[in-house]
Amino acid sequence: MLCARRLGGLRAGLRVRRVSTRWSPVGAAFTVQPQGRRLDWSGERGGLFGVPELSAPEGFRVAQEKALRKTEQLVRRVCATPPGPRTVLIFDELSDSLCRVADLADFVKIAHPEVAFREAAEEACRSIGTMVEKLNTNVELYQSLQRLLADKKLVESLDPETRRVAELFMFDFEISGIHLDREKRKRAVDLNVKILDLSSAFLMGTHLPNTIEKRLLPERIRHHFELAGDHAVVDSLRAEAPDDLVREAAYKIFLYPNAGQLKRLEELLSSRDLLAKLVGYPTYSHRALQGTIAQSPETVMEFLEKLSDKLSERTMKDFEMIRGMKMKLNPQNSELMPWDPPYYSGLIRAERVSCTPLWKLKHTETRLLLLGRFNIEPSLYCPFFSLGACMEGLSLLFNRLLGVSLYGEQPTKGEVWSEDVRKLAVVHESEGLLGYIYCDFFQRADKPHQDCHFTIRGGRLKEDGDYQLPMVVLMLNLPHSSRNLPTLLTPGMMENLFHEMGHAMHSMLGRTRYQHVTGTRCPTDFAEVPSILMEYFASDYRVVHQFARHYQTGQSLPRNMVSRLCESKKVCAAADMQLQVFYAALDQIYHGKHPLRSSTTDILRDTQERFYGLPYVPNTAWQLRFSHLVGYGAKYYSYLMSRAVASMVWRECFRQDPFNRAAGERYRREMLAHGGGREPMLMVQGMLQKRPSIDDFVNTLVSDLDLDFETFLMDST
Repeated sequence: MLCARRLGGLRAGLRVRRVSTRWSPVGAAFTVQPQGRRLDWSGERGGLFGVPELSAPEGFRVAQEKALRKTEQLVRRVCATPPGPRTVLIFDELSDSLCRVADLADFVKIAHPEVAFREAAEEACRSIGTMVEKLNTNVELYQSLQRLLADKKLVESLDPETRRVAELFMFDFEISGIHLDREKRKRAVDLNVKILDLSSAFLMGTHLPNTIEKRLLPERIRHHFELAGDHAVVDSLRAEAPDDLVREAAYKIFLYPNAGQLKRLEELLSSRDLLAKLVGYPTYSHRALQGTIAQSPETVMEFLEKLSDKLSERTMKDFEMIRGMKMKLNPQNSELMPWDPPYYSGLIRAERVSCTPLWKLKHTETRLLLLGRFNIEPSLYCPFFSLGACMEGLSLLFNRLLGVSLYGEQPTKGEVWSEDVRKLAVVHESEGLLGYIYCDFFQRADKPHQDCHFTIRGGRLKEDGDYQLPMVVLMLNLPHSSRNLPTLLTPGMMENLFHEMGHAMHSMLGRTRYQHVTGTRCPTDFAEVPSILMEYFASDYRVVHQFARHYQTGQSLPRNMVSRLCESKKVCAAADMQLQVFYAALDQIYHGKHPLRSSTTDILRDTQERFYGLPYVPNTAWQLRFSHLVGYGAKYYSYLMSRAVASMVWRECFRQDPFNRAAGERYRREMLAHGGGREPMLMVQGMLQKRPSIDDFVNTLVSDLDLDFETFLMDST
């Protein structure tokens, strides 16, 4: 509840933070060879992220105890405060005191190279989580907020952001069942605990390998899998394996049903449904979608069904193209199966870029080209995308669009968890320092592989009139530089960098009064809009031309190479999008009306036939590997809807001129500045100057699949 995940007047009252002489150009921060070794913990040093207590693992206990003491004081204060705007301010301060420990600990427990720090952070998460659960069931605390929202005159006197934050706090209370009688409230608490346990267990099960007696595998493919005694271990789908039989075996073995995992999923879905009904919603999906762009599961299903209908013909053409490639390479087994599209569509993309019919190449040559399946011939593109150049390009783009620049800042001893972490200051040309981005970009042992954004400290207006600067971490997995070679990015890595920086700038440029709604703490189907929008900038030659230069010769990346790269992204894109529609529809059905009409596997089979088109493979249960059911339950559609919004913003505001400063300022004012403090559709409407319909979203996504011939011709000249 309390620990989460308007510009004009507020911004005008903030103090300007002056430029520091310690800042250096952002490119320089990434041209120094990263050491990639553990820090020397000896000697006097400061704490992680500048938090004094965190100079050693034991400091987490000090930090959490300090936060818990402050929490108790704030609870007493808010319960004694007459209802009014100050009630919301104290609630937000209460949320902030917990989040500043919990959010930091959430990151440290998975990213810190030292076991002692990870374990201490894990314990802090548990401690803060226990406190949050107590606050969620604190009736006196709930009633202090209820008194405010029950007074219509008081509510009408609140500014829109304060009213929305008050309502969000109330929503968080009520989905925990605090408004119910004692017996039902206890049942809601028990269900919440059960859901957390089931979610954790299910998530763990999605990654566990399956084993099979190795004698059951054809001898010629056994070496593709890890062998353990008499068994072969299958830990993934092997989607990129050139051998069809390897992919088929991996698919059937890795997705073979596990009875325990199946039971966990059924109990998780059932428990979510029971909790939703207990707190007043017809389905879990209705509860999860409150406050989103979509607002209701009916709207989501309308969106998915219309999109599926529009994609249908294009998807069939993509499948025919993929089937044709398979027939050329494997004429004796040309039936298209679910394990085929990732591999063969990758071949087709590589063929389009290389302008060489891959089916005519020798097997070894084909395999080498496959290394660039998603990234398109890295050896050709990487020299133009050094990390330092890409970061300078981002800084230049933000400066021209938003008046914002990125600068490197030397962290103090103990402030970062690895010597190759870079600290960036985000500085506005007139407002001064806006916040900090810690860039944990490089590969290291035991580091999570996913690229992601973490909020460490949210922005908020403090009582003294100063603004609490936001602080975030961007985590990527880039290769280290060497003595003679800087860190070079593939096109896919470059696009991921732009995507994650979109999240970071959402956090930096938000200037909400309350940290509960700062930056990316907004509805899921809006949170991805700024990051996906950055992908459009990363694909535009006018932007790429500003920074993509060969690290040795200084030559700019040729236009025709950018054009081929953009064209490759359109190849089989309808089939890829159709697959996402299938996943999103499955998620909605699982979280819709209960009891479910049949088993989760039968629903998977029926939904796959309806929304995807490739046959279901008997004795498989892909849903048991669908990890997003935990974090994105009933909201997996969000990526598609966010992409639709981002595409509309790009087309209407930036396609004609990606450096349009007036459009950039409007983008900040209407979208980035509000975080989650404003209804998401109102932000979209303010940016686009119209309220888009479901048909608008669908048509935008489908038209995105077409080649942009105007840009293509321009880039090819």
